[in-house]
Amino acid sequence: MGITRRYLLRTGWKIGGGMLALLAGWTSWELLRPLTVAGASGKMKLGSPANYKAGTATFVNQGRLWVSNADGHLFALSQKCPHLGCRVPFCESSGRFECPCHGSVFDIAGEWISGPSPRGMDQHPLTVENDVLIVDTSQKINGPDHGAVAFLTDSKGPACAGNG
Repeated sequence: MGITRRYLLRTGWKIGGGMLALLAGWTSWELLRPLTVAGASGKMKLGSPANYKAGTATFVNQGRLWVSNADGHLFALSQKCPHLGCRVPFCESSGRFECPCHGSVFDIAGEWISGPSPRGMDQHPLTVENDVLIVDTSQKINGPDHGAVAFLTDSKGPACAGNG
């Protein structure tokens, strides 16, 4: 007796179901695994501190970070939201960082204002050597706890994400 049609169909369904389960598992892993750090890792020169004017935030693509100036205090802020790792853009109209994923809002210094984030934006150490600003992206400093308001100012205008 040879291979029956019933055996062939049953085996085909088992193989197809196994492949589908494997692909579903792979997709779930890709969605749920932590985000990897992209960009340069280590010390990086950012130019003169005078290049960063008060009340501004400048994105440094090579380091995947923001350099912000809050009343003369410079900060190297991670672009990743401490809540779930979404990329947090700076909203020029409000003068704040606004997470588009879940609505966390941070002031120019990365201090938490509102939203589900457990703390302010994480930072990287900054130093000045020979009038050159240097950031160390291999080190991370956890952002300030809720309630830190050393640099909090009123919003400059409307929020970009409609949540601040």
